[in-house]
Amino acid sequence: MSTLVLTLITGVGLGALYFLVASGLSLIYGLMHVLNFAHGAFLTLSAFMGWMVAQALGTASWGSFLLSLLAGAGVGAVFATLTELVLIRPLYERHIEQVLVTVGLSFAAVALFEGIWGTDPIHIAGPPWLKQTTEVLGARIPNTYWVLMIAAVLVLVALVLFLQKTRYGMIIRAGVENRSMVTALGIDVRRSFTLVFAIGGAAAGIGGVLAMHYSTFVSANLGQTLLIFAFIVTVVGGLGSLTGAAVASVLVAVLQQFANFYLGGTGDFIVVILLALVLLVRPSGLLGRKA
Repeated sequence: MSTLVLTLITGVGLGALYFLVASGLSLIYGLMHVLNFAHGAFLTLSAFMGWMVAQALGTASWGSFLLSLLAGAGVGAVFATLTELVLIRPLYERHIEQVLVTVGLSFAAVALFEGIWGTDPIHIAGPPWLKQTTEVLGARIPNTYWVLMIAAVLVLVALVLFLQKTRYGMIIRAGVENRSMVTALGIDVRRSFTLVFAIGGAAAGIGGVLAMHYSTFVSANLGQTLLIFAFIVTVVGGLGSLTGAAVASVLVAVLQQFANFYLGGTGDFIVVILLALVLLVRPSGLLGRKA
């Protein structure tokens, strides 16, 4: 029983991490129709900046942990904003060029990070509580998973409230449906679209710092590794659906954890099978809108 509980809860926690990484990706595609392959670079740079802030303030305190999260979100937002202004804005509705330029940026970013921080992983330490466990029905759950779940819920709620309840959220949704009409009303849609990238980058920044604590290290390839699962989650849940990304994140991670434990470490293979089945049976994803 304890093994089942441990596998299930750690799967949900891992799914929370996948959602934090995939939420910005899904948001940018859903509202802007931009497949951003540089999303992993946002995450990695944010993780490095969060690590530097924590090092400067002392890694054992909760204050430095929270400040590193804020620093990661800020760096991710700035990096994403610059990417949109310089590289993406001239290429709207030119999807092949968007893919090429974001893929090129991701490779260039990894090389830059390796040049600055080296190719070896940098092991990190956070507040001691994160390394401890909490017992649930006989299973000892690492506390890092609880932090991931709380962060994912807060990010999901914040994104939904922003899109549904704020003026900018309404402008963004209207601009996606009919950009010409919104522009005719005297509203600068481009500014709203830049805000979407900034929010997506901030979500990636939070995910990057928490991924660093989950993995207990940061490296130049941290974001690239998680980006693979972020794309899987985004496709399975439905491109552009935040709710779909949340559901798919938990589904993919729980399935991966159970397969790794009960089927001899075949989690990644099972996830790829799930992706293939979704693409064959429902290409729009579990909660995506059919074309």
